[in-house]
Amino acid sequence: MANAHREAVMDPRSGKPAALAGVEAAMEGLTELSEAIHSRPELAFEETHAAGLLTSYLGAAGFQVEEGICGLPTAFRASVGNGGLHIALCAEYDALPGIGHACGHNIIAACALGAAKALAPLVEQLDATLSVFGTPAEEGGGGKILMLERGGFDGVAAAMMVHPWPEDRLAAECLAVDHLEVRFTGRSAHASAAPWEGLNAADAMVVSQVAIGLARQHMHPGDQVHGIVSRGGDAPNVIPASTTGEFMVRSHDLASLAVLRGKITRCFEAGALATGTSVDIHDLCPTYSQMRVDPMLIAAWRRNAESLGRRYEADDARLPLPTLSTDMANVSLRIPAIHPLVGLSTSGAVNHQPEFAACCIGGSANRAIHDGAASMALTAIDACTDAGLRTYLENSLEVRRL
Repeated sequence: MANAHREAVMDPRSGKPAALAGVEAAMEGLTELSEAIHSRPELAFEETHAAGLLTSYLGAAGFQVEEGICGLPTAFRASVGNGGLHIALCAEYDALPGIGHACGHNIIAACALGAAKALAPLVEQLDATLSVFGTPAEEGGGGKILMLERGGFDGVAAAMMVHPWPEDRLAAECLAVDHLEVRFTGRSAHASAAPWEGLNAADAMVVSQVAIGLARQHMHPGDQVHGIVSRGGDAPNVIPASTTGEFMVRSHDLASLAVLRGKITRCFEAGALATGTSVDIHDLCPTYSQMRVDPMLIAAWRRNAESLGRRYEADDARLPLPTLSTDMANVSLRIPAIHPLVGLSTSGAVNHQPEFAACCIGGSANRAIHDGAASMALTAIDACTDAGLRTYLENSLEVRRL
């Protein structure tokens, strides 16, 4: 079966050999682009350098570029063609505080651009409209959700992106997540001369964290709560009047997340009650949902990725899925979408470690750019040329329009 698919990939009538050649021809520029983004990490909604590099590249490749879409200065849409099936390739390019591109978003961006450039000469033949969506602030900002809510993805029939990981996987278990800022307000006082005059906001945070720790005994398997204290006070001899933390609350889906959030909210309220302080809890960004991986698109992805040498033994063995959260999940509940993981050689390093960031340029990172871009391009061709898949995507879009 794999040999038969490789032969189909090389059939010149499919457009796939031309797409593969396009990715090969673009590789030098793609690796330079990836390294340029990696060398200058930018946080959520601040990705002006990365967005500028990407839009310049796409503009030079003949795409019509719209910058600052959906009211987000570092979001963009770059399109080519006016065919009947609209395919979206999603690019991410924000980094993490302190550890830079330790989730490999520079690779994600390069993959999207490589697939787009390879497909651009084929859009008329494919009867397709092709768009690259520049989606800022995946790391805790929910850029795709804001774009989705503001109509940015209207008319899209299928959305795709890839994500670097320590191994090849077809999908992850994407947990629904709320990003919370928690602020306790008390009253300052001299910590030695008159501590009884104070209301200790830092103590409120400690009580809350202890309550959360005890609550874990009663959480469903897979529920998660983790966070940091971003401000705990100003001086050890001053009772802290204000303490702030950032927390993530995760569960399997939106319904179970709502239940878990209620439990965790009560833990914070308990901290305030115990210390006589007040607490304010607000969302830092929209809620990320669970993901719905489209079975027909991911089957096409697998065939194409395997033709390039990628392997999915862990999926075949039904090993536990990696857990993560992404705003691409919200897109997937509206639009047929995939978010496969492309493996890097990391010597045991995992995402969100400095060692993983070091693995996101050169070597296996460049191979991931090639294979990710090529597999997306080939899958987009299947979406346009496979009669059953194209009809399925067209019908899905029509249902959403009703």
